[in-house]
Amino acid sequence: MQGNFLKGKTALVTGSTSGIGLGIARALAAEGANVMFNGFGDATAITKLQADVAKEFGIKTSYHNADMSQPTEIELMMRSAVEQFGGVDIVVNNAGIQHVANIEDFPVDKWDAVIAINLTSAFHTTRLALPRMKENNWGRIINIASAHGLVASAQKSAYVAAKHGLVGLTKVTALETAQTGITCNAICPGWVLTPLVQKQVDARALEGGISNEEAKRNLLAEKQPSGEFVTPEQLGALAVFMCSDAASQVRGVAWNMDGGWVAQ
Repeated sequence: MQGNFLKGKTALVTGSTSGIGLGIARALAAEGANVMFNGFGDATAITKLQADVAKEFGIKTSYHNADMSQPTEIELMMRSAVEQFGGVDIVVNNAGIQHVANIEDFPVDKWDAVIAINLTSAFHTTRLALPRMKENNWGRIINIASAHGLVASAQKSAYVAAKHGLVGLTKVTALETAQTGITCNAICPGWVLTPLVQKQVDARALEGGISNEEAKRNLLAEKQPSGEFVTPEQLGALAVFMCSDAASQVRGVAWNMDGGWVAQ
């Protein structure tokens, strides 16, 4: 992009200690944004991650362990961002969990957890970030939805409902901020080889008595015509574009990066 064009801005990326969230956090850091990490993991590893990213890109980093299913913890995290950085200029709502079951067998507590973390948390970060963004007349809200925010798959009722809801929330946020310097958009990834997806690949390999590589090919063949995984780095580059001036009229978009998944 323009190189360091986000210097002085602060990005909060939820679920950013690994996978897609980390890829996006690193891409924003490379453009000079300070980063507040959030997510689960080993405390020592997270401290090292913070220090490494800060050193590599010459930025400030911090971490908040807010459980994204708890509104009070989200409020504490947003308050912490104000105390440390003066507020949040870029919010990337990436935290997500998955549970797979038929609707009649879907545990109610799992439904509630998937909706809370994948959808409701984005409402809370957005409502808490908007007042300062409006004061500054600049902000970027990027919701990481999914190809499942645009199309469905069996046995993923809560996830598909949450991600469709996230696309809807994106559109409303974009309309409410349409005449400001704040934009809101969704990114809808297809299969990305995150630790979560690698577990599914491992399970398939074990179950079918096939190699890991073959399990990956089989997984991709079902949905993703390119036969290749989307990478966190590619998603990071798209997020950076959405933060740029070039994207100031990209508003309320659900942008799929999915190797052709929803083109079918």
